[in-house]
Amino acid sequence: MTTVAYQGEPGSNSATAARVLYPERSELPCTSFEQALDAVALSTADVAVIPVDNSAAGRVADVHHLLPESGLFIVAEHFLAIRFDLMGVPGTSLEEVKWVRSHVHALGQCRKVLQAGGWRTLVSDDTAGAAREVAELGDPRHAALAPPAAAGLHGLEVLRGEVEDDPDNTTRFVALSWDTVPAPYTGEPTMTSLFFCVRNIPSALYKVLGGFASNGVNLTKIESYQRGAGLNLSRFYVEVEGHPEEPHVALALHELRFFSSEVRILGVYGAHAHRLDS
Repeated sequence: MTTVAYQGEPGSNSATAARVLYPERSELPCTSFEQALDAVALSTADVAVIPVDNSAAGRVADVHHLLPESGLFIVAEHFLAIRFDLMGVPGTSLEEVKWVRSHVHALGQCRKVLQAGGWRTLVSDDTAGAAREVAELGDPRHAALAPPAAAGLHGLEVLRGEVEDDPDNTTRFVALSWDTVPAPYTGEPTMTSLFFCVRNIPSALYKVLGGFASNGVNLTKIESYQRGAGLNLSRFYVEVEGHPEEPHVALALHELRFFSSEVRILGVYGAHAHRLDS
């Protein structure tokens, strides 16, 4: 059975993503992303499932800084539709609610219902943890914005369902492990994630990106990160459609390496079906 580490508590969106990716699993809830990644590095867990992007809130803070330092590799991805319910202790009415608590991202993704209710907000470390806190308080003046699974887990009553602002709200999760063996080239849709630092020569980044363009390789993401105290060295994180063994991808990577001082493949993994539907 695979042991899966994730940030958050049982009933969280991360726990749901872990269940979908690894149906036969034991769970290791962690208090932070660092702790989840360290659990794999220390062999306490086999894999860590981490959110990296949200369609409404954008990049999950700090995660991309942690990935290259963890020494782990992306082995799978999953796109999870995000749903939030407003929940409170049994018997609570909406008129009684004064405070709503949740993770800061969830509060930002449910602004409309919060404004309509005129409730004050309290920030919790985790969405499912907010539900647990409300259950422990047992106070009808406190409610939580949490994934639907958290209500049954903590004995709460759903006061209003599906209160997220965007019905298409989606979070992308990746699974990371020590497994350095890339997914084999089968012709199926594949993603490749990598970091690189360009050489300190004029137009190096332009030429790197031109290599992807001229070889017909689609970049689905590119982000830059300052490196070093001088703030003049940048590391780039990119995700491309295709497998390194595909001829056009191999040519693009060859050009990338020529103009880069460092290139590190972070993962080669099957593309989730959500990409094909987008």
